Amino acid sequence: MMILTTEQAPGYEVEELIGYVKGSTIQAKHVGRDITAALKGLVGGEIGSYADMMNEARKLAIHRMVQDAEAKGANAIIVMRLHTSTVMGGAAEIIAYGTAVKLNKVSS
Repeated sequence: MMILTTEQAPGYEVEELIGYVKGSTIQAKHVGRDITAALKGLVGGEIGSYADMMNEARKLAIHRMVQDAEAKGANAIIVMRLHTSTVMGGAAEIIAYGTAVKLNKVSS
């Protein structure tokens, strides 16, 4: 599955526009991560456990979006975006969304 943040893929043309696809997940903080984060807050620096958690959440949201696109018969997703929002204290939703299409390679 080709995933693009652009409207076009060089060397390809859109054969069929399928439509909107998305995938999402909600991730909550973990007590162990909170303790580490509090300590990092005192000395500064990246909070690696939260960075890892958000990376995994993005991967899961994208995976679910791809499943949605495949179920609709797409071979690519264009104009893909990620959005994050707080749903409640200590929990964030990550949404991956885009437009499912069928792309064809353009012959030279």
